[in-house]
Amino acid sequence: MLALDLFVNGLIIGLFYALMAVGLTMIFGILKIVNFAHGEFYMVGAYTYTLVSLALGVPPWLALPVAAATGAALGWATERWLMRPLYAGYGSWGLMKDEYAVVVTFGLSLLLINLVDKVVGPYPMRGPALSDVTRMAVGPFMMSGQKLITAGLSIVLLVGLALFIKRSLWGRQVQAVAQNRLGASIAGIDTARASSIIFMASGVLAALAGALLAPVINPAPDVGAFPAIKSYVIVVIGGMGSIPGSILAALALGVLESFGAVYLSYDYRDTFGLALLILILLFRPKGLFGERAREV
Repeated sequence: MLALDLFVNGLIIGLFYALMAVGLTMIFGILKIVNFAHGEFYMVGAYTYTLVSLALGVPPWLALPVAAATGAALGWATERWLMRPLYAGYGSWGLMKDEYAVVVTFGLSLLLINLVDKVVGPYPMRGPALSDVTRMAVGPFMMSGQKLITAGLSIVLLVGLALFIKRSLWGRQVQAVAQNRLGASIAGIDTARASSIIFMASGVLAALAGALLAPVINPAPDVGAFPAIKSYVIVVIGGMGSIPGSILAALALGVLESFGAVYLSYDYRDTFGLALLILILLFRPKGLFGERAREV
């Protein structure tokens, strides 16, 4: 029974990791860049949820959409005002796309951290819980209401994202841009809009991840650093740009941490992901679902 409990707990942890990692890998899959401000999207979502709930007295359930909207707005602004030069004119500055993205997103990360620190303060805050139920039975398992809600909403968000990408017109346009940006542009697809959509979706997922964990993590200006690092590890393990790979890697890491914390040592819990990363890179350098480069 203990092993089953640990497995389920690991899957719940993995679902949270997946929310963060999927948003990051979507941006890489479309633009072939890494967003180093992704952890700060998470931090902004956690703060938005907490401040709207506590300062304005908005019920926690209504604060979640506000956090999602904030994440979407931040993602849109990042793409529109910071990433858009990647598509037109960056070569004339003597910069490559990847170099520009690293500098700009890292600068945005520092800006957001210091802005929140000056406006809100450096001290951690505690977000209100979505559920007052501390323990509830779900079949043979006992879990908190907050954990159950977090797991359920994570599943809904990931399934909703998959349906959006596979079934909607905008989702198909995003897939076309991911496969061939120039070809999609020639076919009449608005590639800039597709990039904005993917940045907004990434911002929503990261912000909601922060909001859902706000009652547990106690938001502080630097709270997004560690989740971001884990997201980078998960994205590499799953394969850069692969959404299914990131989800599978996130679930695997969650289960590994859950078992390792009990059977090995809780103190080494955060090193298990790095160990898994090394093993995967030794045998699958492109990650679990990464595509090998084609030789011509």
